[in-house]
Parts: sequence; C-alpha cells; structure tokens
Amino acid sequence: MKNNHMNVTIKRILLYLFGLFFLSLGVSFSIQAAFGVSPVSSLAYALSLASSFSVGLMTIVANILFVIVQIILSKRLDVKEFSIQLIILLLFGFFMDATLFLIQLFPTPETIFMRIVFLIVSLFVVAIGLLGYFTAKFPLMPYDALTYVISERFKLKFSKAKITSDLLNVFVAGAICLIFNHSFGAVGIGTLIAAYFIGKILGLLMRHFQACLHHWVFIDHVKESEITLNNQIEEQESTNVP
Repeated sequence: MKNNHMNVTIKRILLYLFGLFFLSLGVSFSIQAAFGVSPVSSLAYALSLASSFSVGLMTIVANILFVIVQIILSKRLDVKEFSIQLIILLLFGFFMDATLFLIQLFPTPETIFMRIVFLIVSLFVVAIGLLGYFTAKFPLMPYDALTYVISERFKLKFSKAKITSDLLNVFVAGAICLIFNHSFGAVGIGTLIAAYFIGKILGLLMRHFQACLHHWVFIDHVKESEITLNNQIEEQESTNVP
C-alpha cells in the first residue's frame, strides 16, 4: 500500500511539473507573438520590459507581490502555505526563462500570419499546462491563490473574482508599460484573446481528457481503497461466522 501511495505521489509531481512547464512554454509563445501576453503573466512581462531583468526573475517578483496582497487581504500569515507558494514560483520563474530561451532559438515570427500562429499555439499550450497543473491537485501558484482570497474576502463568486484579479493585473501592467515604455507593451489584443479563449479551450480539454488523466494518476489510490474495503468486509464476515 505504501508503494501505491508513492506511485500516486510521483505521478502527481510529474503531472504538476508537466503543467508548469507547458504553462510557461505557452506564455513564451505569446511573448514571441507580440500581441500581448495573458493576464496571469502581464505584470511580470511589464516589469521585465520596464527593467533589464529577465521575464523569469520578474515572474518571481510579481508573484511575491501577489503573496503580499494575499496576506493583506486575508489578514493572516500561514508560513507553511506561503513557503510552498514561494518554492512553486521559483520553479515557474526558472521554467519561464528556460522556455523563452528555447523559443528564441527559432526564427522570430515577423509576418502577421506567423505571429497569429504563435498566438494560437500559445492558447492551446497554456490550456494544456493548466490541465496538468489543476489535475495534479497540488498547491496553487500565488496568482491563482490570490483569486480565491479575493473571492472569500469580498464574497464574490470565483468566476467574478477571477475577472476582477485579471482586470487589476492587466490595468497595473498597462500602467507600468505606459509610464516606462510609453506603449502598452505587455497588454494587447492577444491579452483579450487569451483571457477569453484559454478558459474555453481548458474546458474542452477537461471534458475530454481530465477523467483519463485523473484515472492514470489516482488508479493506485483507488486500488488501495478497494483492497482496504475488501479486507474490512472479509474481517467483518469472519467475525459474523458462528
């Protein structure tokens, strides 16, 4: 049974890492498309444009800000919870720089057609990453955790809290780009497209693939539960034998 539990944990970790990698890869595709990045990464990209630091490093900085906002809104400091979030964002920041480096090895899309191709690819890759990230059922990254805090703090439905956090993130990112770069930079038509279509694509992927992924990850746990239940039934039947 311990082996089954270990197998489930390893599969969850692999799926989680897969999700984070593809999420960062999708964001890197959107950066290369130059139509504006998705709301979740708009602040980090805006900070990168306004400074000489990498997108990965600014991703860490932006998510630390999200953690601080969480603490202010929730009025509590769970050291263990926030320590886990910091470890996750360090990993995600590394993936951001790594995937952007990989994407930049390919020719930069210069025509409108190729930029649109990169944008479309980014939507699907981000959605695939989110599918793995959510299915693994590990702690959320600071941005997603902040959405839950906003929902609880202001008594909003999660969908409305998500829209609120996205709009605030995009607004701040746009303001930073205007002040330091005199353009919207991180915010564009691609940001709006990502905000609308990534959720739609993710919903489609969840309907068709999440059950299979969930079965693959947790099948050993289900088997363990069935064995435990069967053992309990056998023990109960043995005690009832006259």
